[in-house]
Amino acid sequence: MIISINILLIIKSLFHLNTLLRLSDKLPLTCSRKGTCCHGNQVMLNPWELHRLAFEKQISAREFRDLYCDWNGILLKFNGEKDHRGKSACSQYIANFGCSLHDGRPLACRLFPIGRQIQNETIHYIFQGQTFPCLNGCPEVEDLPQVTVADYLIGQQTELFEHAQDAYLELMQNLAEIALMLLLDTGLDSTFDVYIRQEWQKVGVESPGLIAKRIDEKWLDYLILPAIQFDSKNPKSFIAAHELLLQEQAQFQIDKFTTKKEIAEFSIQMMSMALFVGKSIGADIDALSKMWSEVAE
Repeated sequence: MIISINILLIIKSLFHLNTLLRLSDKLPLTCSRKGTCCHGNQVMLNPWELHRLAFEKQISAREFRDLYCDWNGILLKFNGEKDHRGKSACSQYIANFGCSLHDGRPLACRLFPIGRQIQNETIHYIFQGQTFPCLNGCPEVEDLPQVTVADYLIGQQTELFEHAQDAYLELMQNLAEIALMLLLDTGLDSTFDVYIRQEWQKVGVESPGLIAKRIDEKWLDYLILPAIQFDSKNPKSFIAAHELLLQEQAQFQIDKFTTKKEIAEFSIQMMSMALFVGKSIGADIDALSKMWSEVAE
């Protein structure tokens, strides 16, 4: 059973008041290189981005996660020196130089201060509020050349990283569909049905740290540190192999179940994994957990 779902995904962050952009719009997007945006921000990482940063750092993805990430590898640490505003620098920022892993920087950094959202399969570029964000911390950008949104995206080489985000959006939905199939196609009685949907909704409002605790350590490794060949130039192949690994391991686990309780708990874990991936790509996981619960009902 496959359920088609329209998902609102905001990759940079959840903007309540957005300015919608056209690719032809010209904005003060030439960077003043003050490092303002490298301090005090929140940068989420999908698994391919984690591996890409580790590749640039020339260490393993596990080492990079343990040294430089929070939330089991989906949040980049900002624990460097503080700037004049008292905001801590990204762990990969070097004063008077910039990003030490510039070629591997994730999509959130490449896009900043622009956000990206997908609604009804249409991509929109936006920025938060009505005033261009850079003007708050770097007003000097007004004196620098303006750039179209399209040229900025090309200059920031976002294409591969946008592909990775979109592929993980699909992987997230496929994990949720496994959870839905377990609930709907295995003859669970109404007691389990209510319990599973309630737990799904609980996950949607939990912190990533609490969500990670719901996921078996072995499955966290499958989800964040998959033992597959990494290709720094081809996120699609990496994520396709990642999804195949997850599907094979899920089927292997499902084939061993003998009780409804086992099925119910695995449905909750699959949804927890879906929402954990969702958090890594900036999705509104509270809204998604409620939507999937409604679909199941």
